[in-house]
Amino acid sequence: MDEPLKANPLIVKDPHSVDLNRSAVNRIFWFISGLISMIVGLIGIPVPGLPTTPLMILAAACFARSNQRFYDWIINNKLFGHHVKNYREGKGIPKTSKPLILLTLWGFVLFAVFYAIPDDVAVSKIGTLVLAIIGTIFILRIPSFEDSQTPE
Repeated sequence: MDEPLKANPLIVKDPHSVDLNRSAVNRIFWFISGLISMIVGLIGIPVPGLPTTPLMILAAACFARSNQRFYDWIINNKLFGHHVKNYREGKGIPKTSKPLILLTLWGFVLFAVFYAIPDDVAVSKIGTLVLAIIGTIFILRIPSFEDSQTPE
């Protein structure tokens, strides 16, 4: 007889449905991680240099493993939700945003390397530059899309 059809691992499930098929300890770990990321991301709204959207993307990924209500709050937020939603759906970031993101990143990095980090701490300057290069490569590898629509 025929074997039962198994789920195709190549079929992508809805990126906005939370997977609660985990142990309680696992869900608590992901919830606390998401909560910490969300709090730091919210602090980043008024604090220059502290990124909000990447932290909210991280928080959404954590809540997608632990809590539907918090996940929905993040992706439906009027301030940053559309960015998180686009990233989670695999669309990436608007093409016009990449230059601004990279300009801001390198502005803060160069300020830190040439003015904020003392000269006697060369390892910090080198580490900052290495992390900025890694961040630049990551941002350039994220898919881009034409942002012709207004956020929902």
